[in-house]
Amino acid sequence: MVDALGVAVVGFGWMGRVHTQAYARLPHHYPHLPLRPRLVAVAEEVPGRAEEAAERFGFACAVRDWREVAADPRVQAVSVTAPNFLHREIGVAMAEAGKHLWIEKPVGLSAGDARAVADAVTRAGVQGAVGFNYRNAPAVEAARDLIAAGDIGAVTHVRVRLFSDYAAHPDGALTWRYERRRGGSGVLGDLASHGADLARFLLGDIVSLTADTAVFVPERARPAGATAGHALASGGVPGPVENEDYVGCLLRFASGARGVLEACRVSVGEQNAYGFEVHGTRGAVFWDFRRMNELGVSRGTTFQDQPVSTVYVGPGAGEFAAFQPGAANAMGYDDLKVIEAYRFVRSIAEGTPYGTTLTDAVRGAAVLDAMERSAQLGSWVDIDTA
Repeated sequence: MVDALGVAVVGFGWMGRVHTQAYARLPHHYPHLPLRPRLVAVAEEVPGRAEEAAERFGFACAVRDWREVAADPRVQAVSVTAPNFLHREIGVAMAEAGKHLWIEKPVGLSAGDARAVADAVTRAGVQGAVGFNYRNAPAVEAARDLIAAGDIGAVTHVRVRLFSDYAAHPDGALTWRYERRRGGSGVLGDLASHGADLARFLLGDIVSLTADTAVFVPERARPAGATAGHALASGGVPGPVENEDYVGCLLRFASGARGVLEACRVSVGEQNAYGFEVHGTRGAVFWDFRRMNELGVSRGTTFQDQPVSTVYVGPGAGEFAAFQPGAANAMGYDDLKVIEAYRFVRSIAEGTPYGTTLTDAVRGAAVLDAMERSAQLGSWVDIDTA
């Protein structure tokens, strides 16, 4: 017998829609999951947006104030897809109300915010999941298995890149994303957070780093009203961009491996150019999000002039079998969020965590805090994992 799980979504921009659709698709891909999400409530402060979401996706009710969700006994699990500056307040409140929590990265504006949410989840005894979706790609999980098995030898170094053009237009609206108080550390929290999580997922803990940051578009126009996505706002009153467009970082891992992490939101000519290159003493493995279901793999004993083969991951990798029957049948971005939703709901059903947890969020946020500190000091800094 399948039991209903009352869910709510707080914040209904693009990511709120993605979470909602992921819940709806779970029975299609995971029919044996003992809990089936039921869309109870959607909360969004922008007038009319929650009502539109309820009508379109079938939520039982629409509210403006997320506190109504926390007080609703029908709601057992909550997706928090609101802006970063609200993560701590909403996340802690939902956990204290006994709601299981699926919260988007980076979980607040600092490691302190992420730790507060993690502590609240632990105290309440609820399950907590975090939206680091790229680690859910079957090819990424296959790469991790390959590395752990020693197929490329001992890892020597990794390069992680996250380049995008979503903020490259000079008329891009000055939304909350560009304010320190509400958006936090700019591209660090937005893209480099994914990079730090991927690096940790593949190679283990980062122990120290040195970073450099920059703002390349120092001023933007203020929007006249509510925005969605990365809207343009030419002709508005200009205001300063308060957080980072770019970060470049050298990493040292506990294993002794070295790394480079680079992220930029104003990279003209780059659209979702995310990926990694991991090199070892006997080979290498390469992944590009834009070819999400492929790996480039070099392994053997020739060392010099060793070829790279393209591997199409299939049903034996990660959760691939829940979506496609054979290798080279493509999966997409939204499928990664379905995997995330599955692991979150499975955690609730079985009472044990699956997938990315708040502990991962805290450790990733500590890396971001260290990047900010290093950029300010102009020196190497150790990662605070306390």
